[in-house]
Amino acid sequence: MAGQHATPPGGFTYLDANASEPIRPEALAAMTQAARVAGNPASVHRAGRGARALLETAREELAALFGVTAENCVFTSGGTEANVLAIGAQAAGRRVLYGATEHDAVRAACVGAGVIPARAQGMVDIAALERMLAADATPALVCVMLANNETGVINPLPEIARLCRAHGALLHVDAVQAAGRIPFTPQELGADSVAISGHKFGGPKGAGALLLAGGRFRALVPLMAGGGQEQGRRGGTPALPAIAGMAAAARVAIADMQDRAGRLGAWRERIETAALAAGARVCGADAPRLANTSALLLPGRAAQTQLIALDMAGYGVSAGSACSSGKVARSHVLEAMGLGADAGCAIRVSLPWSVTGAEVEGFIAAYTAMAGRLGTQAKGRT
Repeated sequence: MAGQHATPPGGFTYLDANASEPIRPEALAAMTQAARVAGNPASVHRAGRGARALLETAREELAALFGVTAENCVFTSGGTEANVLAIGAQAAGRRVLYGATEHDAVRAACVGAGVIPARAQGMVDIAALERMLAADATPALVCVMLANNETGVINPLPEIARLCRAHGALLHVDAVQAAGRIPFTPQELGADSVAISGHKFGGPKGAGALLLAGGRFRALVPLMAGGGQEQGRRGGTPALPAIAGMAAAARVAIADMQDRAGRLGAWRERIETAALAAGARVCGADAPRLANTSALLLPGRAAQTQLIALDMAGYGVSAGSACSSGKVARSHVLEAMGLGADAGCAIRVSLPWSVTGAEVEGFIAAYTAMAGRLGTQAKGRT
């Protein structure tokens, strides 16, 4: 019957890749191999040397994939730690400016800093940034994400970097959502530092990296001094299985990036066409975006209501950052884009690398049915 759909096979379809991608088989295999290594990479005996060799092989592979030298790849527990480490190291003696749509991890590390407004489509307002840089001769640290976690909107980082250089500013980039989905190196972005996180491209949770642009980066002040690991830049025994899995996932994600972007982009267009027909808006539709990400806004329909309805239908999506788990609040990203009260009426659909066409079609049917029900209920209350 029209407006009805079958429950997904297995009862649930996961469409929340921007919170965490499903782990890739290659990452699991690398983790299993690394977990069998008993030694500590800091030990000098044979077992320790074996663990150290595995750690450095992963470092060299990840560094090469992102165009930095191995010594400029610092392993962390994830994107949050990489962002906080970079900001803390570079903010001393500088005023800090960050984009209004940044992830909460960056916002929390930049308390009291200047906020760069966003344009209506979600990109950083470059003219406003230029005014902010020119208004004060104090050198700045500028923090701008490459791709937004809620909308998928991509910022013009090379243009921002040129502006930063002209004013003597450093540039830190949160590339957690972009890594493995669009090609980049810190040098291509013009960034002094870049944060990535393994579970966003099919690796395990608990491993990330801070990538440093060679020749422009001063010594890091570690958040945890520990025993001098990571060249004294990040203490603590490294999570070897997670790091090995992250490197393996990055290799596969970057190798199939172009084909996956084409496939997911076509399915995203199918979803958005159906959502528009059902009365939704697509946030950031006219901006460059990640191929897998849609922020769908149903005016006047609370995001939490939509999430519950879709979850009951067997589809897992979100209402923004997974770091706000347990609460569905109005999105600061959509507020910065000027959406006002409707900033609490959008859901995020982020297609994972493993999604199928049948799952996408099932979601379209479920979303269309949900939008129709909510519309009918709203009409009944007027």
